[in-house]
Amino acid sequence: MKYSKIALFSLFIVFFFNVTSAQYRMKGNVVEETIQSTVLRANKIGLNTSRDIKIYLPPGYSSSRKKYPVVYYLHSLFENIDRVVSDQKTPEIIDKSIEKGITKEFVFVVADFSSPTVGSLYENSSTSGLWLDFISKELVPFIDGKYRTISDKDSRAVFGHFMGGRGALKVAMEYPKMFGIVYALHPVATGSGYLPRISLGVDWEKIHQAKSFEEVGDDIRTKIFASVCQAFLPNANRAPLYCDFLFEKDENGALQLDPNNVRKEQKEFHLDERLDHYAENLRSLKAIAFDWARFDQTQDHVISNRRFSKKLMDLGVDHVGVEFVGDPWNKYWGDEGRIATRVLPFLNKHLSF
Repeated sequence: MKYSKIALFSLFIVFFFNVTSAQYRMKGNVVEETIQSTVLRANKIGLNTSRDIKIYLPPGYSSSRKKYPVVYYLHSLFENIDRVVSDQKTPEIIDKSIEKGITKEFVFVVADFSSPTVGSLYENSSTSGLWLDFISKELVPFIDGKYRTISDKDSRAVFGHFMGGRGALKVAMEYPKMFGIVYALHPVATGSGYLPRISLGVDWEKIHQAKSFEEVGDDIRTKIFASVCQAFLPNANRAPLYCDFLFEKDENGALQLDPNNVRKEQKEFHLDERLDHYAENLRSLKAIAFDWARFDQTQDHVISNRRFSKKLMDLGVDHVGVEFVGDPWNKYWGDEGRIATRVLPFLNKHLSF
C-alpha cells in the first residue's frame, strides 16, 4: 500500500505526539534508602541513628544518563517521610507539574527528621542531635554519591514547611556554598513576634517534675518548648532532660523567669537574631522565598515573618516574601496548592538544569 507524503507526515505527527504524551504520562519512581548516621550518635534523647530516606526519581531518570538538580524537603514537627510522600502525595504533585510543563525534571529527597520527642528543630545540639551536620556531612554527600545529581549549589535547593521552613532558611544561611535556592513555607521562629516568654502558656512546673520526656505530657506547646530547651539550652550534666530551662526554681522552689536563659535561647532559635552574622551568606544565594498565612492562630508567626522580611530588605538581601489568605495547613498541598502553583515554578525558574 502506498501513502502520499502528506499522509506519511500526518502519521509521523500522530506517532510523535503519542510517544511524547506517553512519556509525560510516565510517573516518577520513589525509592527508599537508609543512612547509618555517625553524627547523630551524639545525643541524649535516644535518637535512632538509622535514618530512612525517600528519593523521588523523575520519569526520565531510568532511561537517560543525564544528571539532575536535587531538591531537599524538610518536614515539620510530629511528621515523618510517609506523611510527605503518601498522605500529602508530594511525588504526584511533582509528576503533574512535570507533565504540564510547569517544571523540568529534578530529584526530590525527603529524609526522616522525626525523633522520640517532637522532631528536629534543625540545629546542632549535644542533647537533641547534630541535625545540621547530618544534612551537610551525611545526607547531601550520600545522595550525590549514589544518584546522578548536579552537585553544584545552583542545582541544589531546600524547602520545608513550618518548623521545616525554619530549617530550610537555617540550612541556607549556614551552607550557602551547598544550597543556592531556598523556599520556606510558613516558617516559624523567624523572630520573637510580640509575646514575651512569660506569656506562652507553657507548663514549666510539669517540665521540671518530668523524669522523662514522656512525662512532660500531651500539651503541644509544653512539649515543643521542652524540646526548644533541649535544642538551644543543652546541659549534659542535667538529667533527665539534659537541658536548662526558660524558667528556673529559686532557693524557695518557686519558678522564676531566667532572663539569661531566655536570651540565650532566643539568640539561637530565632533566625532574625543572627541575620547580621549571616547577611553575606544570604546575599550570595541565587534565590530566596518564603510565605506565611495571614490567619495562623499564633499571630506571633505572622508578625515575625513580616519583620523578618523587613530586616532582610534593610540588609540588602533580595528575596520574595508573600503573605496570603489562609492558615498554615490548608493551602499548600493538592493540585491547586502553593507547592504546585508557587514553589515548583519558583524552583524551575532558579535551579540550574
